[in-house]
Formats: sequence, C-alpha cells, structure tokens
Amino acid sequence: MEALLQQTMGGMPIFALLLGIAFFIFILGYGADLMVDQAVALSRMWGIPRGIVGATIVSLGTTFPEAAVSVTAAVQGEPGIALGNAVGSIICDTGLILGIANCMAPLALERHVVGRQGWLQLGAGVLLVLACFPWAAPHTVFTAGGHLPRAMGFFFLVLLGFYIVLSIRWAREADACAVCDEAEGDTTAPRALLKLAAGAILVAGSSHFLIPMVRETALRLSVPESIIGATLVAFGTSLPELVTAVTAVRKGHGELAVGNVLGADILNVLFVAGTAAAVTQGGLMAPPHFFQILFPAMLAVLFVFRIGVIASGTHLKRQFGLVLLTVYLMVMVISYSGNIAPPH
Repeated sequence: MEALLQQTMGGMPIFALLLGIAFFIFILGYGADLMVDQAVALSRMWGIPRGIVGATIVSLGTTFPEAAVSVTAAVQGEPGIALGNAVGSIICDTGLILGIANCMAPLALERHVVGRQGWLQLGAGVLLVLACFPWAAPHTVFTAGGHLPRAMGFFFLVLLGFYIVLSIRWAREADACAVCDEAEGDTTAPRALLKLAAGAILVAGSSHFLIPMVRETALRLSVPESIIGATLVAFGTSLPELVTAVTAVRKGHGELAVGNVLGADILNVLFVAGTAAAVTQGGLMAPPHFFQILFPAMLAVLFVFRIGVIASGTHLKRQFGLVLLTVYLMVMVISYSGNIAPPH
C-alpha cells in the first residue's frame, strides 16, 4: 500500500500535489472540528472534564498517524525513523503545537488533569531516555548511542494498558460539577461517539495521504532528504494534534488542547515507541544524535511546560508559549545547520 501510494505521488505533477495537500488539509481540519465538537459534547453529557477527554479519547485518535508511520518504518527495517518520529512528535506537540496554542490565548488548566497527566507526561519522556541509555557502556552514549530493547517495547505496552485503565478510573472519579454545561441539542452519546470515530478516521486517513504528498513535494523542491527525515515525518504525523489544538483554542476549549497534547506525548512513548519496538526483532536503535540533540530537546520542552504549569494559576501564561516555540525553533536550526546528524 505504501509503495503504491509513493509510486502514485511520484507520477503526479507538482500542481496536483499542491492541490492534494490543500484538499487533505481541509479534510484534516474538518475531521478535527468534528472530534473537538463531539469530545466537548461527551464531556458535558458524562460530566467529565474536557481535559480528561482530550488526554484519552481525542489523543488516541490523533496519535494513530504516529503509530502507523512508526510501526510501518520499523517493519520495513527503518527503526531510526520509528523512534525519531516518536521523539520528534513529542518535541513538536509540546514545543510547536502547545507553543502556538498558548500564544493564541492563555490556555485554561484543569489542575487535577495537568497535575496527574502532566507528571505522567514528564515521567514517560524520562523513562524513554533511561530505557534507551547504554547502561553497559555509558561512556559511548555520544559516539555509539543506545537502543530501545524489544522487551522494553512490550513493557511500554503493559504500561499503556495501565494508563488507559487509570484514565478511565480518573474519569469516573471526576467531579460532575467540573463540567456544568448541559449537552446541546438532541445529541445522544452513541451518536456523538459515532461522529467522534468518524472524525478520528478523517484525521488519520487524511494524514496518511498528506504525509507522502508533503514528502514528495519537498523532494521535488530539492529539500535535502536528511532534513525531511529529521523534521517532516514528525511534523506531518503531528498535524492532527496541531489542527485539533488550534481548533479547540479557537472554540474556547483550551483545556482540551492541553489534554490532547498531554495524552499524545504519553501515547508517543507507550503506544508509538512501544509498539514499534515490540514488532522489531532487535528493538529500536537510538543513534548518537538522539542523545546529542533530540532527547535533550524533548526533556527541555517537557520541563518548560511542567514549570509553566507550576508557575501559572488557572491559565498557562503566554510567555511559556513563547519559550516553548523558541526551544522548538532552536532544535530546527541546529538540525538544519548540519552540526548534529539528523535521524535517518
């Protein structure tokens, strides 16, 4: 399927690729719109805080592209892309997407959500670095790198199951007064769930076609392939989170955007990296540049966000959005400079 899709893209003229990109971005936006509306409707009907809905249901839907790309890359013998996509998506989600959303407006913080899922987000990032670290020969970390063993991939999937169960338990324990608006119109829970699923399918499906189109267009425009591998795959698979976050903020549901990024970051470690490592015989390789730039950048954006949550009250202050964006742009500049070898 992937080969046929790439072959089809390769035979398309540049103007057709550009039209295709515009079309699938429109579909992506429509799907994200549908997901946000139904997620908010469900949170009102069930009395569940929108942050929890964003951190679970919406995050699973928007993380499907990352999982699909990483697992496909791992199966096709490109584990570097698989791990790079997971790490790069966390950097993109927290640095670029949350940064943009926070610059648009101060993001509402549901303290019980960011206080629990937020620590899990940071813990997942730290756990990924520790799991990839070459403990047997730590002095080679910047020269030989490390790897994520297959056994850790299965362990991450076990943790994923615990995370989902824990999220459901938190949802049941949530104070119904946290969401006191009544459901609008005659929407029922089954209908909202069907629409939410349809939105997730549109988001994941459009991303599946959009990513190779963007990649082929970049190649036609003579963008170095190494840069595409380092940034475009992670950015492309994070488009659902970007559109969902911007849509949520535009509709006045900033807490949904925060919850979505929190959940997506956790799932990028447990679901995306975990699944990709589990299906790969030798696990996922983490070349030196992961420890030189990607892992430090990932931890930097996670710590900045954590500090922002602690230093803010009911809304994440806009200056933290600027800091997150700055960190993300610095990573891009360093990657483009060629001083640090990008992931292949």
